Amino acid sequence: MFSDILTPKRWWRKLYGVHMTNFPETKTVSTDSLIPYAMNSRTHSDKQVNQIAASIKEFGFLNPVIIDGDNGIIAGHGRVLAAKKLEMLEIPVIEASHLNEAQKKAFVIADNKLAMNAGWDEKRLFSEINSLLDDEYNIAVIGFDESEIAKILGTDSEEIAGEIEFSQEIGESNNYVVLVFRNDLDWLAAQTHFDLKTVYSKRANGKPWSKGVGRVLDGAKYITGQK
Repeated sequence: MFSDILTPKRWWRKLYGVHMTNFPETKTVSTDSLIPYAMNSRTHSDKQVNQIAASIKEFGFLNPVIIDGDNGIIAGHGRVLAAKKLEMLEIPVIEASHLNEAQKKAFVIADNKLAMNAGWDEKRLFSEINSLLDDEYNIAVIGFDESEIAKILGTDSEEIAGEIEFSQEIGESNNYVVLVFRNDLDWLAAQTHFDLKTVYSKRANGKPWSKGVGRVLDGAKYITGQK
């Protein structure tokens, strides 16, 4: 009576024809043996390839390249370019030989587009990047450039136009100097030299700022040479 009722697992198998517990294994192949997909519509600038290379150097090659049964690249063209830049002779791959030609073409696009469809929780991203900066971690390896970091932290030119108002709102217009850093490297250098601390400020009404972080220095003490 109930033989035709599909459970979620049976429905998935019927729809896709794949037993989802049979996952391809990772193996290692020669980097030079991999063949780029001639019709790959995703582009990789030198800047992005350098970013991928920096990530691989820092974290290791944690995301295997997807290939077909003939060493043709389906997903991971940027990682292969980065591996060649790093002069890696071998890299990890996953062979997806079960895909037909139409599926391979579709996955080349889907692998890139699906990742682009994700968003960011800006408050959490702000918090995590600030935490990395507090740990003096080299955030150049996370993929954001200096202008993007400045925008996330609220230190870009549009956000810092109201330095005087900021000083007045925290009620320390005479005792503190608000320092503005155009990039994280300058901030880290100043942080080390002056032993600066990161301060999370609030508006006069008690509500937190939506973006930005106040990095303040006791002006009177530093003008007189006191610590």
